[in-house]
Amino acid sequence: MRGTPVNHSTWRISAVLCCATLVATGSAMAAGLSPSEKVFPDTAVAWLSVASPREFRARFDRSTYGRLLADPAMQAFVDGVKEQVSHNGKQRLAKLGLTLEDLAEVVGGEIAAAAIEPEDGRLATVLLVDTTGCEDKARGLVETLGKRLLERKAEKVTVPGAPAELVVYQLPAEDDERQQTSPRDRRVAFALAASALVVGDDAMQVGQAFAVLQQGRADSLSTLAAFKAVEQRSAGAVPAAAGPLRWFVKPLPFAGAWQKANPPREKRKGPDYVAILGRQGFDAVQAAGGVLVFSEGAHSLRHHSFIYAPPLAGREPDSPDRYNLAARMLRFPVTKEIRPPDWVPGDVGGWTALHWDVQTAFTAVESLVDDVVGDKGVYDDVIASLKEDPDGPQIDVEKDLVACLGKRITVISGHVEPLSIDADRLVIAIECADEPKVAATIAKVMNADGEMQKIELGGQAAWELVDRSHAIPSLEVETPGGAVTHADEQDEAARRRQKRREKDEKLLPHSTVAVARGHLLIASHRDILERVLTSEGGSGRLATTDEYKILMEEVSRQAPGGLASRSFGREDVSIRPTYELLRQGSMPKARSVLGQLLNGLLGDGKPGSVREQKVDGSKLPEFEAVRKYFGTVGTAVEVFPDGWRLTGLSLPRAGQPEPEVARTPAAPVGR
Repeated sequence: MRGTPVNHSTWRISAVLCCATLVATGSAMAAGLSPSEKVFPDTAVAWLSVASPREFRARFDRSTYGRLLADPAMQAFVDGVKEQVSHNGKQRLAKLGLTLEDLAEVVGGEIAAAAIEPEDGRLATVLLVDTTGCEDKARGLVETLGKRLLERKAEKVTVPGAPAELVVYQLPAEDDERQQTSPRDRRVAFALAASALVVGDDAMQVGQAFAVLQQGRADSLSTLAAFKAVEQRSAGAVPAAAGPLRWFVKPLPFAGAWQKANPPREKRKGPDYVAILGRQGFDAVQAAGGVLVFSEGAHSLRHHSFIYAPPLAGREPDSPDRYNLAARMLRFPVTKEIRPPDWVPGDVGGWTALHWDVQTAFTAVESLVDDVVGDKGVYDDVIASLKEDPDGPQIDVEKDLVACLGKRITVISGHVEPLSIDADRLVIAIECADEPKVAATIAKVMNADGEMQKIELGGQAAWELVDRSHAIPSLEVETPGGAVTHADEQDEAARRRQKRREKDEKLLPHSTVAVARGHLLIASHRDILERVLTSEGGSGRLATTDEYKILMEEVSRQAPGGLASRSFGREDVSIRPTYELLRQGSMPKARSVLGQLLNGLLGDGKPGSVREQKVDGSKLPEFEAVRKYFGTVGTAVEVFPDGWRLTGLSLPRAGQPEPEVARTPAAPVGR
């Protein structure tokens, strides 16, 4: 076939490297392969590897999650999801001519993938498969790949000086992508070694990986200080024989490269958050990565992840100014012990506590807000208006509120019966250092807000957002000429406020606020707040339950360092509302924080629109049939001079009676 030249000058250099390596190593296949982190270059912005896929799969199958998917009651649903995943996987891998089934057939050792940024604005994907023991199947797959590509009218490309093992195809432009991709972005390259297969969408990167399969490269991913730090803090926590999944990503570089390589077809308005985070100092978070393993000891699942964010040059690790601008909010003071407060009910679905320097975060957020809005001084104007506006609460936010808060934030979650799109419950509690002053400040803020109504819950003053589920009635007087609308409805300022409220209604539309129990309490609904305010503690509190004690003992053993955060969760309580909404096909309508996040990420971005549910849950069995597979989960965040380590694990827990974090009162309270 007619060949198309591929960057000849660069390829000649690469060809020399390939040929020299082939001669020196006997076609590069005589000995074992180097680990993928030594094969992929340091320009990789994301990496994923499983050194022993068979062991990883066997351990998954033995875990409660594997047994859940193997349960006959789940078969119809699992088959449907497999078909959908396979279809999506084929779409993603179609450019490479591969399917998920192909990969399963030829994996003999490590399988790894990397996203590489060879130059600004380009993102290359390379897949490396150790085919030891599956060499015949790998050769057959290569022949099949060639046939498939030719059937798609791909054109084989001649690469001067490249080794014979490297094959490059040019894919034809599809009608709908003629204006979207360049010829270079429609190439597929693969190279077959005696015990390895390298496939990718960038011939140069595939050729370079193929050339260093045995000896690795001097500028590999493994040489990066960030990669070494992540490995040091995470990899050693899991035995290699356990077949862990390992991962690594440079967050902002990956997000930026993905954004440039996959521009939206339609221009979108709004701020560029990737660029904003970079400008605001969050590039201090250089990398994140870790390990994940199933069925290790008593744990169904365990993971250790590390966020690498060393202080800037000349800055102290404990300094509030270890980073620049808004990134200064990433300050989490260390504490020796984190336990649930006595007011946390024993049957909650989840509890999380975080130590955070709220005061530093308050000052740091100024530049971030201004950057997002695109106008310097907006943040200061808002703070000033709260103090000076005669129609506002007239408070000094920093002195009257922020300075009076503590360092600990607690979140509890659960749900009520009957399950519905509004069944999830949430309480966010911010510790008070000066509770009376915080209470007085919140009272001024709430009383100045015409849409917050004062109520009484558990003998405490609280404020509830007025129910906006019904239209605000207007006063109409019948006259011969028609209806006369009340003058208040013509108030432009009122209309603007109502419009803003409707726009913000997605988040906590029934929120209720109180200051009590040593905390500023912000609840999603009044019933869960009432439960917190009337909790008597004692044996009914979370900290006294056996489930909590057993799980936290394991978490402490795995994460013994200085803590910034801890969490506890019951999988069955946390998962059940989502599970039932999936069964009903109603997940996109969920008013939970998770549901709203999914709508934001997966929706079309149009106000008021509801996304289409991506997973068909109609074949899911009744929840009681699978409840026994859900256990307890816990996490801990340890603080290090150069970042934070997140440890998480799950323990099996046989079927338990359904707890309920709150019950909707039969009649409104405090009306």
